[in-house]
Amino acid sequence: FGSSFVFCLVVYVPQLVHSMAETFAFNADIQQLMSLIINTFYSNKEVFLRELISNASDALDKIRYESITDPEKVEAQPDFFIKIVPDKTNNTLTIEDSGIGMTKNELVNNLGTIAKSGTKAFMEAMAAGGDMSMIGQFGVGFYSAYLVSDKVRVISKSNDDEQYVWESAAGGSFTVVKDEEKAHGEVKRGTKIICFLKEDQTEFLEERRLKDLVKKHSEFIGFPIELYVEKSSEKEVTDSEDEEEEKKEEEGDEPKIE
Repeated sequence: FGSSFVFCLVVYVPQLVHSMAETFAFNADIQQLMSLIINTFYSNKEVFLRELISNASDALDKIRYESITDPEKVEAQPDFFIKIVPDKTNNTLTIEDSGIGMTKNELVNNLGTIAKSGTKAFMEAMAAGGDMSMIGQFGVGFYSAYLVSDKVRVISKSNDDEQYVWESAAGGSFTVVKDEEKAHGEVKRGTKIICFLKEDQTEFLEERRLKDLVKKHSEFIGFPIELYVEKSSEKEVTDSEDEEEEKKEEEGDEPKIE
């Protein structure tokens, strides 16, 4: 009896863990939009970063506005920031903000099940010869992440809910799960978008490329943008002793903020 009881327990627990992630179907218009983004040959893929920075700025504007009448709303995270973190090891680019964040329901509704009026309008504009760079004007800029990503993961924390993870590799559906593990760290308030880049889009992990893009797309952004750069021990320096000293100091450091 004892062994069969243990066996039942071992089988049951993984099912319980697995069932915590809910799967949702994308709204038909959004599916069509994503298909258009993924399958359209479009060389100017950098617009995705402009859109994600713009969305981060909007989220920060919202919480700043709310905090004017209710200062407690920024207590969890008093700093307003946008962070861009390239990770060559995992081939990911993360865009993080300390904005208003999204509840579970907002993640489900805003990122998949409820199509904005601009969804169809954007597709109609594209069919009429429009340009992909117009995507932000129609309020669906988030999906431009799929110009460069095989998969996108969104970790979000609103003051009105716990921390949740949204994830989709396109393909018609997305999952949402409560973030018990905090694998990407605790978000005090705001949103962290992790783009798992396509094999041929690694240019968006290069420091020079990112610096140029951030400079180009941050002109009208009223919040500080921090670009993390990955340190390398291969940089040329004139004094080899300085280099050795630098290496010792840098061991175990966090990525540097520019």
